[in-house]
Amino acid sequence: MTAGRCSPEVVVIGAGVAGLACAQDLVAAGVAVQVLEASDGVGGRMRSDRVDGFVVDRGFQVFNTSYPQVRRRLALPGLDLRPFSPGVLVHTEAGRRRLTHPGARPSTLGDLVSGRVAGPRDLAALGALAASDALLPPTRLKRRSDRSTRAALARAGFTDAFVERFFRPFLSGVFLEDRLETSARVFHLVWRSMLRGTLCLPADGVGAVPRALAGALPEGVVRLGTPVERLTDDGVGTAARETVPARAVVVATGPGPAVALMPDVSVPAYRAVTTYYHAPAQSPLHEPTLMVDVRRRFLNTCVLSEVAASYAPSGRALVATSVLGADAEGREAGLREALSEVYETDAARWDLLAVRTVPEALPAMAAPQELTRTTRVAPGRYVCGDHRATGSVQGAMASGARAAREVLRDLPRR
Repeated sequence: MTAGRCSPEVVVIGAGVAGLACAQDLVAAGVAVQVLEASDGVGGRMRSDRVDGFVVDRGFQVFNTSYPQVRRRLALPGLDLRPFSPGVLVHTEAGRRRLTHPGARPSTLGDLVSGRVAGPRDLAALGALAASDALLPPTRLKRRSDRSTRAALARAGFTDAFVERFFRPFLSGVFLEDRLETSARVFHLVWRSMLRGTLCLPADGVGAVPRALAGALPEGVVRLGTPVERLTDDGVGTAARETVPARAVVVATGPGPAVALMPDVSVPAYRAVTTYYHAPAQSPLHEPTLMVDVRRRFLNTCVLSEVAASYAPSGRALVATSVLGADAEGREAGLREALSEVYETDAARWDLLAVRTVPEALPAMAAPQELTRTTRVAPGRYVCGDHRATGSVQGAMASGARAAREVLRDLPRR
């Protein structure tokens, strides 16, 4: 065994957004930190690849500008953010219908008031829900009694028909489950963030977000290609048989590695998602809008190159379509049939560029849901990540920030 190249006060295992947020706050407090990342880059599940000149995120993701942790930690202009259109296109038996808050896009008011999307009862419920969730402080939303999202929507006055035609297909792509069993507390907080923020993508891919977080840390804090094999009494041991002593260790990995390092840690079940990236010769929809399907043949689809032209080489387009679960034989072929219908084109001619399955994409968050949990596991041992909070970039960063606060509270200062 060889001693580590440095003796930090705190070792953070994992350079996803939770670990990077934790490291940022510890560094700001004057603590010597070492972040050890097993892979060749930062970001965890929030990474982007270059494939034949296209930007391929590791699973379809969006970036919400309203998240408090995001606004606190990142200079948003530096990310070169490109927005989605407000609202969503819903593919129905009668064709596409647009659902957008009329305050965001007044020109869509006709689709609403004509009854083609929602009747008077559902319009009134939408208005009341928007006013309540956008204006109430998050603390009030968190304190509400919890129930399933489906039960909360019924209580809010929505008809079953509207729930099935809009909320169920749309929220399936948000929470990666199609029964609307996710905690209503989580739903209200997510809905609030959508009303108050803008959904975007960085021009260089969603991986630009963790790269910006890592870039704000002092040089040498993050070590890539350094998998941690075990925790020791006084630090960690790496797969290269190196010991890195530390007074505290924060495990900021995904749920699988977290349990491998800390068998006593409990983690929720996780949802899997697969995204198919197709490259048609030209854009099948000339707007940067998310589309869902009332028949739920997929979670959502969009033309990423309409959101950010940099996602595709000049003269090409990039379409991302996500489905629940893993890839399977014949699934992509069936998906092309659905895409041909919703985009009104021949998707059989599209090139399949890449398939990305994320087995641990999002934690299951059924009611009653505990929104924040301590990161302390044992003296000098902490764990953070989206499995300790709401499954989002905000939740992961907030969990990392909580870990830093608890480390600073517990760590005797020298």
